[in-house]
Amino acid sequence: MSTVKTVKYQVGTDGTSSNNFTIYQPDPPDGTMRIGVGNADNPTEVGQFNANGYKPAANTVPVFEVFKGDADQTVSSATQTKVIFSNVDYDLTSDWDATNNRFQPSVAGYYQFNTQIYVGGTITRKILFLRKNGTQNKILQDFATSRVISRESLGTIFYLNGSTDYVEVYIYLTGSLDVLYSTDGSSTYLNGYLIQQA
Repeated sequence: MSTVKTVKYQVGTDGTSSNNFTIYQPDPPDGTMRIGVGNADNPTEVGQFNANGYKPAANTVPVFEVFKGDADQTVSSATQTKVIFSNVDYDLTSDWDATNNRFQPSVAGYYQFNTQIYVGGTITRKILFLRKNGTQNKILQDFATSRVISRESLGTIFYLNGSTDYVEVYIYLTGSLDVLYSTDGSSTYLNGYLIQQA
């Protein structure tokens, strides 16, 4: 029986380092085996194995939550309106586009999304939309009778291509009403995470 002791082992000899992988331990060893993209002299860690199994490198898996936490949003009756999420609770890969108020990830794959909208006013009808690329992909429709306060939730799975695909939340309401906020993000929010990379 023989033992090979080495710190880094490069897999691949392509001239472009992004086509090679390196398996290595940190120096000194800490009980993990690392996997990196690139040559052995300068790999970029993408994940590691330890006693608990596989763990992706920090901030490489898209996971986010945003919420309305500053002020109520006035919604015009009988008009589809984008819900504005003013606060970011967490966004591990910085894929939340605050300018356009949408999630546009840089990793292709299948994503789970969940949203809850808290509305107040004289509500006679409401429709909640989770939109992919501006299309009304998933809809929750509720015919209300002069409700004063209402919470509605919607969840779905979308495939996003990791470049141009994005997700937004819209609402359609009839009556005199607002989308309400909470300082802790418990009322009106959108969150999502990567289920399976493609």
